[in-house]
Parts: sequence; structure tokens; C-alpha cells
Amino acid sequence: MGEAATMARGSAAAAGAGAGAGPVPVAAGGVAERALFLWNNDHIVSLIAQNRSVIFPIIFEALERNIQSHWNQAVHGLTANVSEMFLDMDSELFEECQQQYIEKQARAKEMEEQRESAWRQLEAAVAAKALGDDMVLVN
Repeated sequence: MGEAATMARGSAAAAGAGAGAGPVPVAAGGVAERALFLWNNDHIVSLIAQNRSVIFPIIFEALERNIQSHWNQAVHGLTANVSEMFLDMDSELFEECQQQYIEKQARAKEMEEQRESAWRQLEAAVAAKALGDDMVLVN
């Protein structure tokens, strides 16, 4: 029996353990770990590979965020494995997704800097006019 099937049976048994008590909470990082374990299933990987041009761009950002900042080491390691599998499966698509991610991050940083600049200008204008009754116009 495969690891995914064993995990599914284990979670079904855990769900039945607290009959009438409501859902059993999943251990911290457990949901992410279980989702990443799907990549250990050959059938799932085959389906993902067939539809990688649609799936990879959707999941790439989440994988990158996990690799860069997830607090759970097991999730971090599993994510690195999935990312490596993705790279091995289609390196050209991986690099394309990576470039799009980098560009998106740069745009987000630029927008944040513009937002901070606008707030600084607004605060300076308000401070300059604080004693007057004039309206403050900020460009």
C-alpha cells in the first residue's frame, strides 16, 4: 500500500476517534505536509506533468514562499523536493515561472515604495499645515 493511502487511512481513523467531538485539529504544518505528500503519488505526478503548463504557474509562488520563509522544517524540505521535481520535469517552464515571480516581486516592492512615499508626503504636508485651517492637497 502506498504512503498516500496509508496517510489517508490514518487521517480517517483519526477523524473517527473523536466521534461527536467535532473535527480533530491537524498538527501544525500537517495540512501543508499532506498536500506536499501528494507529489509522492506517481499517478498524481503523472497528471500534474500532463497539465504542467497550467499547474506550475499557479503553484510556483506558493512553493517559493514556502522555500523562503516557511517555519516548519518538514514543509520546507518537502517543498524543496517538489520544486526540484518541477525543475527536473520542465526546466524551461520552471525558469519562465521563476522569472515571472521575480518580476511580480519587483512590482510589489515598487508599489510598496510608492505607497510609503505617498504617506511620507501626506504626513509632511499635514505637519506643515497643522496650525492653519487650509485644506491639504497632495499629488
